[in-house]
Amino acid sequence: MSMRSNSPAAFLIALLAPLGTHAQNATSAAPALTQANEATALPADLKSPDSAPARLRLQVLLDRAQFGTGEIDARWGSNTERAIAAYQDARQLKPSGAIDEATWTALNQDAAPVLMEYRLTAQDIGKTYTAVPEDMMAQAKLPQLGYGSLLEELGERFHASPALLQALNPGADLGHEGTALWVPNVKAATPAKAASVVVDKSDLSVTLRDDKGQVYARYPASTGSEHDPLPLGRWKIKGVARDPHFQYNPKLFWDADPRHAKAKIAPGPNNPVGIVWVDLDKPHYGIHGTPEPGHIGKTESHGCIRLTNWDAAALASAVKPGTPAILQE
Repeated sequence: MSMRSNSPAAFLIALLAPLGTHAQNATSAAPALTQANEATALPADLKSPDSAPARLRLQVLLDRAQFGTGEIDARWGSNTERAIAAYQDARQLKPSGAIDEATWTALNQDAAPVLMEYRLTAQDIGKTYTAVPEDMMAQAKLPQLGYGSLLEELGERFHASPALLQALNPGADLGHEGTALWVPNVKAATPAKAASVVVDKSDLSVTLRDDKGQVYARYPASTGSEHDPLPLGRWKIKGVARDPHFQYNPKLFWDADPRHAKAKIAPGPNNPVGIVWVDLDKPHYGIHGTPEPGHIGKTESHGCIRLTNWDAAALASAVKPGTPAILQE
């Protein structure tokens, strides 16, 4: 099955642990990563290959606490470190970005399993998946910008990199109804209404804050570039569009193909702005989803603020017209 631009699962298989052979069911020949449910003790070194199950546990618990790392991938990286520091700060712990016993204990107060079994349904395997071309003019010809594969869709549903799902379920038959898969046990976030939203370039984040200025949710973000810097200042949210069309204007993109013309791009998770557009009162700027969740917090944007689709949806549920949006560095 095809994936967007995610690397093959081989990098995880080599890095994390020997993962066994063909697994038709999640309950047979469980690979090392599935030990995340039992990885409740804090390892001496979370960055070591042997600590992969604990890293996976950490990322799921952060996600459920609304301090997610973007795509859950069981790897250590800057998104994970920033999420840890933000969680620590919100819990009045030393914001080191490293896991200590106090932070690990706080996270593990959420004792629900971090992995669960999911069985493929007839609806899952009955869909038609079409790869989305990169060229904007080719995208404009499509009636919908849906998922390119079931693996891609499952990744977004469970906030996971497709490579992680492959590593958890080596050889699993994704074309068979009833196939059981190990997946992260995440839940749709329903954050409380925000008194304000803060976009911070310094740690590539979007945070939700209450009326006392306290952070209660944080999402990793891509926040502009040298060509299209983040428009610093105090703005307001004008409204939310779900499943938006994207009005492509090549004149607004410095790197657009000179042969391109204006175009209306159909909705869908692979739409350039994903499944949600949160409009700011700064013309042409907004907070939105992305077709490339693995790039969030790691690549630049064209000035807007990009989140994973699931984080953009959570943000959209927490704001309303008039909510202050502070963009700072």
